[in-house]
Order: sequence, then structure tokens, then C-alpha cells
Amino acid sequence: MNMEQNPLLDNYLRQLRLPVFLKYYAQFAADAARNNEDPVRFLLALAEQEINQRQQNMLQQRIKMAHFPMLKELADFDFSCLPLLNKAQILDLARGEYIKQKQSLIFIGNPGLGKTHLSIGLAAAACRQGRRVRFWTAASLVNELLQAQDEHRLHRVIASTLKLDMVVLDELGFIPFSANGAQVLFTFCSELYERLALVITTNLKFADWVQVFGDERLTAALLDRLTHHAHIVELLGESYRFRQRMQSD
Repeated sequence: MNMEQNPLLDNYLRQLRLPVFLKYYAQFAADAARNNEDPVRFLLALAEQEINQRQQNMLQQRIKMAHFPMLKELADFDFSCLPLLNKAQILDLARGEYIKQKQSLIFIGNPGLGKTHLSIGLAAAACRQGRRVRFWTAASLVNELLQAQDEHRLHRVIASTLKLDMVVLDELGFIPFSANGAQVLFTFCSELYERLALVITTNLKFADWVQVFGDERLTAALLDRLTHHAHIVELLGESYRFRQRMQSD
């Protein structure tokens, strides 16, 4: 049995902003009539389809707004290559309790061990839980903050960031900052402290952070904030990219 679209119903569904209802009601109605189904089940199926599509659209929007350089999933992370890494801890973190508690999470380890993959995987899991996330590399964030400071809008940038649930700060330690850069990053992180979850990846042990910030007192004050109630995960092993090169030779 074929069911035709009803122009008046189409118009109402557009006004109610129910695009999935509009797209599928004729098909679902035909299936319901063919199978002699209860009309309530027909409406339930349409409502479920509408809700599922809205949830998927919202997830895609959250992922887009996060500005990930690429989408990485925890399911694709090869834990077998890092036998000292506590997989159960990572999977427990994926539940997002540290985000609810507005705690820091710091991944420390040499380049190529998967710190960025883990941070994006956890951030993607947060997006699926309905949380608002933003990803920056440390260098790009400092550049944005310095520009905002020059344009007298640093306060607005920080206020906007505080509307998020989680910030990922990747590759802290690769490039040393200028004195101004270190100061604006300190201000940024201090404002975020205990107000949202901050995830940091770094190739430097804490004792070496002064190499990046250049000021011992500022570095000590920042570490005091970031490590308070923090989850600190150290990655030990051989670079993933190095292993790939060796296997391809």
C-alpha cells in the first residue's frame, strides 16, 4: 500500500520542525497499514527516528565545534603496544566523572606514544555524553590568546571558554613561549581551574616545564593549580610512528 504525502500535514511538520517525521511518515504509515499495526506504534517509530536523528545531528555539531585535527576513537587505540598503560583507568576516565568534578587530566610521555589519540578519544566520548569540548594545540592557543589580548578581548575569549565542559590542550612543551605568551596561558589556565575539565598532553616531565614558561614562580604556580586533584597518566614505550617505519623497512 502506498501512502501519499499530505500537503497540510507537511506544512504543519515543517512549522513544528520535525524533518524526520516529514521525510518518513508516508513510508512508516504504509508499513503500519500493511502490517495492521497499532497507530501508537507507528507514532512511536516516527518519534524514535526523529529523536535519533536529532541526537546524531547534535553529536556531529559538538564534534565540529571541538575543532579536532582528526577524529580518534578509544576503540582504535592499541593498548597492547603500551603494556604499562592502565587500560582500565582510561576506560574509566571515558565515563566522564573527572569532567563532572572539573578535574585536570595530564598525559605525559615521549612523542609518538598516543597522547593525542587518547585525549581526542576521551574528548569524543565526552561529546557523545552531551558535553561541550574544545581542542587546541598549546602553540595555537597561545597565538589566539595573544591576539585577543592585543585586541582587548582576552576577557571575552576566556568567558566564552568557560561555557565549555572540557578543554584539550595538546603538545605543551614542544615550543617555548615568550614571556607574554607564558603569562596569557597562565591566566587562561588559572581562570579555567576548577571551573571545567582541562586535559593536557606534554612530552615534558613537570620539572622541565620551566623550559617552556621561562619563569620558575609562574611555572610553580601553574603546576600547583593543574596538578591539584589531577589524574596524571604517564605513557612509557616505543614511538608508534617509529614502529611503523621499522615494520615498513
